[in-house]
Amino acid sequence: MNKRTLGRSGIEVSPLGMGCWAIGGIWQFLDIQAGWGETDDAESLRALQVALDKGITFFDTAANYGTGHSESLVGKAFVGKRDQVVIATKFGFNVNAPAKHVARYDRPEAVVKNVRAECEASLRRLNMETIDLYQLHVWDYPVEFVPTLLDQLEALVRDGKIRTYGWSTDSVEGARLFAKGEHCVAIQHDLNVVKDAPDMLALCQQLNLASVNRSPLARGALSGKYTKDTTFGATDVRQDQWSMETFFVPTLARLDALRDVLTSNGRSLVQGALAWIWARSEKTVPIPGIRTVAQAEENAGAMQFGPLTADQMGQIDELLRQPA
Repeated sequence: MNKRTLGRSGIEVSPLGMGCWAIGGIWQFLDIQAGWGETDDAESLRALQVALDKGITFFDTAANYGTGHSESLVGKAFVGKRDQVVIATKFGFNVNAPAKHVARYDRPEAVVKNVRAECEASLRRLNMETIDLYQLHVWDYPVEFVPTLLDQLEALVRDGKIRTYGWSTDSVEGARLFAKGEHCVAIQHDLNVVKDAPDMLALCQQLNLASVNRSPLARGALSGKYTKDTTFGATDVRQDQWSMETFFVPTLARLDALRDVLTSNGRSLVQGALAWIWARSEKTVPIPGIRTVAQAEENAGAMQFGPLTADQMGQIDELLRQPA
């Protein structure tokens, strides 16, 4: 597949990224388990390196993930290879690394006040001089504070700390306001074959923004590995009711009907789900989570097949119009 561009930045990335949430290990957001269970750092490092070897050049992490541990692993994996990768990370929360705990700031203004310090902390963990894409992680940030925050992000661009910025949000109107910033180039939002986002995709097309796609595999529900009776461990974010109701229940209700189309032409289910996203819009860059070498190889293999055809997309549309 051809490379894709991060919006109006001119920065080229592989059409597939690697989401680095799951390699962060165990941590808490407020009183909720927010990691994906125990991890193996050695395997995580191998997965990062294999992903790059297989053609993935875009890596998305966050200060939240493992309270900085994911960023540190990304930095360690790419020592001496900085020119081969495009690194995205996120900011906006109060990260307590010793306690493995993340909380909201007590006031929205604190996000603006702390953005430079957060950026410097991420750069230290990443062991890098510049972040390619710096994203606000507070999905429901009050829009009245956005103009002041954009001023601070533009200052970070001028100082060479970041190249571009974006927002991880599903709010179309919020994204529209954020895009007024000169160096805003991307919106990260939910998108998968069962959870479409037509309004956000239309905005990205209209304003020439990259659509960076979180949950492209519905937190694993589109992998075919799980059923409605699957239970997850106590330290896995997927064990909570919201995750099951938002991702697993609606996805598993549709998966059998979609399976034949998604696995056409020799694709795995995962590869077919990624192919749907690429066919959905030329602006999309899905970032499925990867924890193992096997996942890195399977996900990267999707790029050899490319997007679904117009006929296949039409078949899926028809299947999704039928009752679940």
